[in-house]
Amino acid sequence: MAKQIVESFIDDIDGSEAERTTTFTLDGTNYEIDLSAANRDKLEKALAPFITKARPVRAERGVRGRRAAAVVGAKTISREKSTEIRQWAKANGLSVSERGRIAAAIVEQYEAQH
Repeated sequence: MAKQIVESFIDDIDGSEAERTTTFTLDGTNYEIDLSAANRDKLEKALAPFITKARPVRAERGVRGRRAAAVVGAKTISREKSTEIRQWAKANGLSVSERGRIAAAIVEQYEAQH
């Protein structure tokens, strides 16, 4: 039996077929939106008066954008899983920060019990 899987890329504004994901930053928060070519043009035209007057800012060395997942060793942990591990660690008397990287030893202990 043959199977065909079709993946659609949908414009977040009007539901039409999207061309690509557009990313932008405002007040330090990164955003991304899937847009068709027409809606991307609308966004660029709307921002053009501000962009032409704005100053470009170079990224600082060693600073990276926020990630949706934490990386431990070669494994990637989702935000939800990170939250579960942090809650488990606190409930078991282990010291874990509210944000940032979770120590590999804590992740290993969590995985050993789950």
